[in-house]
Amino acid sequence: MLPKKMDLGSSFTLLIKTTTMHLFRYLGLALLLLVTQLGYAQEHPFEITLEPVSITNLGGIQSFAYGQHDGKWLIVGGRLDGLHRRQPWAAFDIAGHNNQLIVVDPVAEQRWSAPLTSLPTGIQEQLSATNMEFYQQGEYLYCFGGYGYSNTEADHTTYPNLTAIHVPDVINAVINNTDLTSHFRQISDTEFQVTGGRIQKIGDTFYLLGGQKFIGRYNPMGPDHGPGFIQEYTNAIRKFQLADDGTTITVTHLTPHEDAANLHRRDYNAEVQILPNGEEGITMFSGVFQEAVDLPFLNSVTVDATGYTVNNVFEQHYNHYHCAVLPLYSETENDMHTVFFGGMAQFYDDNGTMVQDDNVPFVNTIARVTRNADGVMGEYKLPVEMPGLLGSGAEFIPNTSFPQFNNGVFKYDDLTEDYTLIGHIFGGINSTQPNIFFINDGTQSDASNTIYKVLIKKTNALSVDEFNTNSANALNLSIYPNPSDGSVHMTFTMRETGDMSISIYDIKGALIEQVVLKDLATGAHTYTKDLSHLGNNQVYLIILETDTEKVTQKLILKK
Repeated sequence: MLPKKMDLGSSFTLLIKTTTMHLFRYLGLALLLLVTQLGYAQEHPFEITLEPVSITNLGGIQSFAYGQHDGKWLIVGGRLDGLHRRQPWAAFDIAGHNNQLIVVDPVAEQRWSAPLTSLPTGIQEQLSATNMEFYQQGEYLYCFGGYGYSNTEADHTTYPNLTAIHVPDVINAVINNTDLTSHFRQISDTEFQVTGGRIQKIGDTFYLLGGQKFIGRYNPMGPDHGPGFIQEYTNAIRKFQLADDGTTITVTHLTPHEDAANLHRRDYNAEVQILPNGEEGITMFSGVFQEAVDLPFLNSVTVDATGYTVNNVFEQHYNHYHCAVLPLYSETENDMHTVFFGGMAQFYDDNGTMVQDDNVPFVNTIARVTRNADGVMGEYKLPVEMPGLLGSGAEFIPNTSFPQFNNGVFKYDDLTEDYTLIGHIFGGINSTQPNIFFINDGTQSDASNTIYKVLIKKTNALSVDEFNTNSANALNLSIYPNPSDGSVHMTFTMRETGDMSISIYDIKGALIEQVVLKDLATGAHTYTKDLSHLGNNQVYLIILETDTEKVTQKLILKK
């Protein structure tokens, strides 16, 4: 996981809740305050619980690749330490490379390993990399790219390779301490010189989504400060088909989708989906960093066999960096649920209040994004949390005996009212504090060595998830700074030309000020208001309304 470039913003609080004028007129101020404080809750379609499993001498790991066979896991690459340090000489050092193949039996609670040293140099180097893209098809695990130190290049690099691993044979060789070399094959292809992207499939076509080429040592001062580096985002969804007869790997590249504004994403989650029309798809959730600012994307991109669509109506707030993810689809309800476990995010919940932290801290939030039959997406925070500031660079390893669709999405309708093992979460960065980047000396975080069983069951009537109302904020309203000393900026997006009404209410529900901005064009707008004449240490409600949309946010004045 490569973090932000620089210019990390300062933290401030953003209180995001919605309400309606109906509450003002008929239900009274008390109910209004209750809604804005507690948010919306919805019966959630399933309950999740985590159970830790400890295996002797397992060791921690993060940002790795995995394959599985017959209940055993093969762990490849990744880092053995926590968040990398800022100093170029210490960032992504050789000591943190995973230079071995690890086999794990989570049921028997056993672990085996074998060094990479018997393999050809090119395979050794790539398979000790971090943030490889990977995909298991049948008995073969395909590993693409990845970032690490190369003795051959005498520098850190992103590898232009694809390595095929025969998972059953490698697992057996590691357990039995026999020769490994015949179970690996490698080809070179600069289209695969990518780290921090994701590989998924739709039908017979592979999709390499996002990512970057990074060559040289990480330096938070930028590429032109010694030692310098090369950083090139793919800004693309690369497509290809792969034929493998067990001896020869043949790759046929297809025309990519290129979009520097919307596909400039890395170190994120791209998950297989069943779309509302019943077809297979992929959704690119969040990712870093936007071209104009070093902050995560909040929108998403949905990919299908014909192209891709950017969803600017939906905003994801709770899980932004790559983490363990669980996809489930209900055929009866036509609902697609995607569950995210911890990681790092620009927003987190603090006793019912959404807090914005532009340093993008480690979080313990477990949230789901649900797409309904109409294609509308919303975000819900689950009542269960990760057992710590944990999950960035972790993987969800599915229980393959649980019913799945062809693309690996779990069949929600096969859940029962009893807890069922649907998979495990393994690895990831475990941090002692939310924000450690600027104080990191290597002791503030580590790679988790705990496995968590993920148990799931159908919900009961008393279970609720908290709906993040701002995830469906079609106006994309943002108020900053918040708290404010009086000068307030409001940014919003007009979906169509028209008037915008901006109203400010005090905590008693009385209208303080109102302005109507006439004939605004479609697109983004910023409105600045001086509220220094209003009371200090007070809470106000700001309502933006068009003919078709309305959103309410809290504002705190502290002078």
